[in-house]
Amino acid sequence: MSVLVSLSNGGIRAFCKGASEIILQMCDKVIDSEGNEIPLSEKHIKAILDVINLFASDALRTLCLAYKDMGEASERDEIPTDGYTLIAVFGIKDPVRPGVREAVQICMAAGITVRMVTGDNIYTAKAIAKECGILTDDGLAMEGPEFRSKSPGEMKEFIPKLQVLARSLPLDKHTLVTNLRNMGEVVAVTGDGTNDAPALHEADIGLAMGIAGTEVAKENADVIVLDDNFTTIINVAKWGRAVYINIQKFVQFQLTVNVVALMVNFVSACITGDAPLTAVQLLWVNMIMDTLGALALATEPPNDEMMKKTNRPWRKTSSKTMWRNIIGQSIYQLVILGALIFAGKSILHLNGTDADATLNTFIFNTFVFCQIFNEINSREIDKINIFRGIFRSWIFSVVLISTVVFQIIIVQFLGAFASTVPLSWQFWLLSVLVGSVSLVVGALLKFIPVESLKSPTHKHNGYQLIPSAPEEA
Repeated sequence: MSVLVSLSNGGIRAFCKGASEIILQMCDKVIDSEGNEIPLSEKHIKAILDVINLFASDALRTLCLAYKDMGEASERDEIPTDGYTLIAVFGIKDPVRPGVREAVQICMAAGITVRMVTGDNIYTAKAIAKECGILTDDGLAMEGPEFRSKSPGEMKEFIPKLQVLARSLPLDKHTLVTNLRNMGEVVAVTGDGTNDAPALHEADIGLAMGIAGTEVAKENADVIVLDDNFTTIINVAKWGRAVYINIQKFVQFQLTVNVVALMVNFVSACITGDAPLTAVQLLWVNMIMDTLGALALATEPPNDEMMKKTNRPWRKTSSKTMWRNIIGQSIYQLVILGALIFAGKSILHLNGTDADATLNTFIFNTFVFCQIFNEINSREIDKINIFRGIFRSWIFSVVLISTVVFQIIIVQFLGAFASTVPLSWQFWLLSVLVGSVSLVVGALLKFIPVESLKSPTHKHNGYQLIPSAPEEA
């Protein structure tokens, strides 16, 4: 940054402030300890560079201040680019915000690679990156000019190891984002300046600073961080994973319901000529499973375990683990309901004129309770402990209780409407017990390995294939 100042003697003085190495190259004189201008020798330059590197190594942002006296008024419109006299080199400490190092560690544990792209001196950038935990022992730090000189093939080789890019231009940030996306990475970029707009726009997720960010940066971003705090990005990632995993939970639950309901009615109608589940009953099942089921599973809050999986779960909505759970639960429910359809009277010892109505009601009640317990199963796709944090989501608890209450009302009091008859407490208890076995089945299914046990495939560019689901850690 430069400014022209009019002097009292009629002359003009240009003051310049900026990056230390750049300003130093523009100087040919320096002020000594007595305030006199002396020629800037190689010895002086080396001593000044040592001071700059010393400051930078202590995570100080270094700036140089210089001036040049200009003679005639004809030069007013031109700011000189050389011939300056160096006044001073000073360092500015920009302390890392509390919690940033911990946030970076959480990102790394979650499989999120954090890279620093800055205009600072390489030594300053490396010192700050180490302080934040971004630069590791095997990481690579590079300056912008060197980065720009690399060919596309060379970039593919070193970008996976690149952790710090110093003395960079806005185009460098955009180039880095473009290359990462071409390598199959999902890229999030933070920025606050107008120069960050191209990179924010190019990234999969652009995060602009709400306080210090310019309007141009905000318009090109997808998310605005209101408090300008890096730790807030952790919450963004956590909620993003929560939404994705909740969608998977609901898809698994919904497919199980649909497969069982379709197979039960279709097979029974083809063999016996009668469907055990009536249209009203299917409508009720569809409502509790579509509306209430989605409300229960989609509102599960995020937890810290989601940030301990070193994968990127955003390529597929389904996975092998989900299909294992769907097929296993469907087989169990179809076996139970099939046995009741074809041998239910003898199994339950039903006789009399209302035997068929009682059996169909019991089948309907058992089917619903299988889905209720399977809804609890769906809270965890790959973990056995499905009850952890179940009361943390009050919506889930309310939906579960409401479903049971409405099921009791439909069976016991709305027989004419739902084609049901009241059941005895023994049949209610049996329905609940049969349904609860879904919990045991779900736990046993999770011991069956379905994901590939082979070592991850490494590509020539150093990246691994992106996992297809959140349980692949």
